[in-house]
Amino acid sequence: MRCPFCAHDDSQVKDSRPTEDNTAIRRRRQCDSCGGRFTTFERVQLREVMVIKSEGKREPFDRSKVEQSVALACRKRSVEQERIDQLVSGIQRQVETAGETEIPSSLIGEMVMEGLRQLDSVAYIRFASVYRDFSEARDFEEFASSVRDVGTV
Repeated sequence: MRCPFCAHDDSQVKDSRPTEDNTAIRRRRQCDSCGGRFTTFERVQLREVMVIKSEGKREPFDRSKVEQSVALACRKRSVEQERIDQLVSGIQRQVETAGETEIPSSLIGEMVMEGLRQLDSVAYIRFASVYRDFSEARDFEEFASSVRDVGTV
């Protein structure tokens, strides 16, 4: 594993244990060259899935992009990291077990929306504001009232 500090190619695993939700292995490593310590996560990847972006571009599914989006939506909310990890793992599992080698980014966005709707209504509205490209305050009002009507607020 390449060291993130000095880019040396060799490191030693000092500690290895499963994550709390048992979806990954957390490894503490130490660089043989600079002595820097860092953490890596090892996850099962069932298949290589390509994401079809709205402009037609294709790129490999990247779990970290989903993690970043969900974390940003949940920022400063009382949502435990474990619940965020479970949501992201569930989305990744759905993507990889769908049986398709290509999946539209819009479908992933809808999966995130559904997960956030169940997790935290404010995070749901935050994500929706970017995902659905709200341009005016009225867009927020209409969406928030629809969330309230459903009874999730």
